[in-house]
Amino acid sequence: MSVLYVSKETLEQMKQELHTMRTTDRPAAARAIAEAREKGDLKENAEYDAAKEAQGILEAKIKKLESDVASARVLEADNVDTSKVSILTKVTLTNLNTKKQHTYHIVSEKEADLKQGKISVTSPIGKGLLGKIVGDVAEVQVPAGLVKFKILDITA
Repeated sequence: MSVLYVSKETLEQMKQELHTMRTTDRPAAARAIAEAREKGDLKENAEYDAAKEAQGILEAKIKKLESDVASARVLEADNVDTSKVSILTKVTLTNLNTKKQHTYHIVSEKEADLKQGKISVTSPIGKGLLGKIVGDVAEVQVPAGLVKFKILDITA
């Protein structure tokens, strides 16, 4: 089981989502199956088949989320080493191909949201930046080709 590093807020969101799935979504799926079952012959009952499939998908999501919560480790921003790029650091860099400056927050897969400047530690850019220090140039292979980033600043 791999460790999933998350912020305290993300862990709370995961626990809340799991609680909702167990207490609201699971009973709703069972009711949908019961209602479809009442409509007659199960061999030709598409509604029953769909309800069973939806229940299976829900149960798989619950199992995955239970596993994620069990393997989650909370990282606090004030414990982060800013001497090099690591999870929970904010990295200011220049894309040497476009000369544009960006600031990315390196986060877990669960927290990644490019619109908010949060990139996953497991993404190509996240992996390419890990361990770099201010002044380093990171060469990252992305779908569009090789991109070079110069690390300008690392903060918590």
